[in-house]
Amino acid sequence: MAEFSHFDTNGNAVMVDVSKKDSTERTATAEGKVLVSQETMDLIQGKGFKKGDVLGVAQLAGIMGAKRTPDLIPLCHPLALTSVKVDLSCDLVDTAVVISATCKLAGRTGVEMEALTAVAVAALTVYDMCKAVDKGMRITDIRLTHKAGGKSGTYEAP
Repeated sequence: MAEFSHFDTNGNAVMVDVSKKDSTERTATAEGKVLVSQETMDLIQGKGFKKGDVLGVAQLAGIMGAKRTPDLIPLCHPLALTSVKVDLSCDLVDTAVVISATCKLAGRTGVEMEALTAVAVAALTVYDMCKAVDKGMRITDIRLTHKAGGKSGTYEAP
């Protein structure tokens, strides 16, 4: 049975010791959505918000969020990310902003938390930029969709 890795035998929180792990190429992709009203979707597409281009600003915020993950999540290792890609698109059927983030590095620990943080920060930025028009937005479905590299191998979300 799998065990939590961030606790010692006394139940104290610890940063995982990765010093003996091999350095490998690692990638992780996460995704999420911000469900918005039709009015909000129309404004996003028409770049009609006073704060600027919602998707462009959220993309930059997501990249910055990935880089700041160890400052936000207490036991995350500071990582030398080699790539952070954040994509946002409009799903007109579900009136949602769809966010995907992929992080890469060569290192001793994975980049799942960085990809998840990128999506979360991008989603929060969409909310912040649109809240004057739509306080009923919902941030949903943030999850890891892909992970590769390291001892545990590849994971693909079902």
